[in-house]
Amino acid sequence: MRNILYLALLLVAVACPTDLPASEPSVAAKPRPAIIAYYAGDATGFQQYPTEKLTHIIYSFLHLKGTAFAFDSPRDQATVAALVALKKQHPQLKVMLSLGGWSGCETCSMVFATAQGRNEFATSVKQVLTATHTDGIDLDWEYPAVAGPPGHRFAPEDRHNFTLLVQTLRTTLGNNYEISFAAGGFPDYLQHAVEWPLVMPLVNRVNLMSYDLVNGYSTSTGHHTPLYSTPQQSFSVDQGVRFLDSVGVAPGKIVIGAAFYARVFSGVPAANKGLYQVGKFKQTFNYKDFKDSLSAGRGFVSYWDATARAPYAYSLRRQEFASFDDEQSIRLKTKYVLDKQLGGIMFWELTGDKPRQGLLDCLYQAAQ
Repeated sequence: MRNILYLALLLVAVACPTDLPASEPSVAAKPRPAIIAYYAGDATGFQQYPTEKLTHIIYSFLHLKGTAFAFDSPRDQATVAALVALKKQHPQLKVMLSLGGWSGCETCSMVFATAQGRNEFATSVKQVLTATHTDGIDLDWEYPAVAGPPGHRFAPEDRHNFTLLVQTLRTTLGNNYEISFAAGGFPDYLQHAVEWPLVMPLVNRVNLMSYDLVNGYSTSTGHHTPLYSTPQQSFSVDQGVRFLDSVGVAPGKIVIGAAFYARVFSGVPAANKGLYQVGKFKQTFNYKDFKDSLSAGRGFVSYWDATARAPYAYSLRRQEFASFDDEQSIRLKTKYVLDKQLGGIMFWELTGDKPRQGLLDCLYQAAQ
């Protein structure tokens, strides 16, 4: 009996040695940031891009037809079907549908002002998502309660109506679908368009449009998508994120924006290499066209603003100024997302990129 007891004690000691340090508690891996592309192309245009590096594609745009969420054409439906087929190759990919756009929400203020309008819209959203096998809706109402495109109605009550809209959508869709919305990156929107404490618990993320901060209506040049504010320009990615943090938005629900295009201003004097000078918006150029459109042959010289963490270019011969994102600014924006533990980074728009060795590749590498 004594031998049996001794053997049992010996086995316990071997199985549970007391002189080994206690194991460290397991640490959950940090979720990888979302990489989200807005897409406004056709049923084949995305095929040349590395879509395996995306977590989300947001097809842009569907619009209101009366109170219903609707495609504009069978061509758009075919494009979405082709995007959804990508999920067989890339199981991590979610395909979402966006409502509106800059000029695409003209009747939103009126439709979403009534419970009937909101309910009918939400019902139609569920029908469309179910029929297309897509994963959610992105609301790009530009803008509730503050001025958007000239002539589009906006009213103070839009702010609360947007909350009611999101509440109705979440109730109708349940938790099996994602809901996000595109938010203006400028203070008037951030302060007056959204009831943040009421809306954010109901959505998966807010896509901060931290681009076009200098835009087509601007009368002087500046950085249209800077990471940080400068003494001359307060609008920036960081300013928007700081505001959202100040009103209690969880960092993991904040997605910042990058631009795969340049904004070009004409009639810009040479002082300060064209930066913060009087000018008139002329046009946009996609990143894939920078080699020609912003070339030395056109007189452009590129510069780097170490305060804004943003590139720009100026052509003395043409008196033109350009603001844009490039590889360096994309890497820094992605690092910012990682350092702040934000939800991710999105960009407008996939077909503006180079199909290979473009900004998406740069963003993906920086996010690893």
